Amino acid sequence: MEKIYSKIEPEKLLHIIHRLDDIKAVRTDLSDPKESLQIATLNLNKGKTFYPHRHVYKKGPESIIAQESWIVLKGRIKCILYDIDDVIIAEPILEAGDSSITFYGGHNYECMEDDSRVVEVKTGPYEGIELDKVKI
Repeated sequence: MEKIYSKIEPEKLLHIIHRLDDIKAVRTDLSDPKESLQIATLNLNKGKTFYPHRHVYKKGPESIIAQESWIVLKGRIKCILYDIDDVIIAEPILEAGDSSITFYGGHNYECMEDDSRVVEVKTGPYEGIELDKVKI
């Protein structure tokens, strides 16, 4: 797992790159519990199950930044990851089974192969582009 910290605020974790080969433990929590985006990996064997459940609404802060993760299922995706001052900080290539997690800082993605497949996970609610994003 590669953790990318801000050059402006060195203790501020901006992005995580997680590779398919990093998934070894039964469960690994990738995000700190204080983050709005909660991501974990699971390495499961046949027959493993969980108790049936549903999630409940939680009270939270009034101001929440959108946090996002991309999980590559097929193909190759180039991440362009930005520091909090909008300067490029890293450009990793994700392949099938890899993921990126952005807590803070900017990002962009470039598809490098036809027919690539990605799952995007992001905090919500989504209230439209004008309330969600600022162009770099």
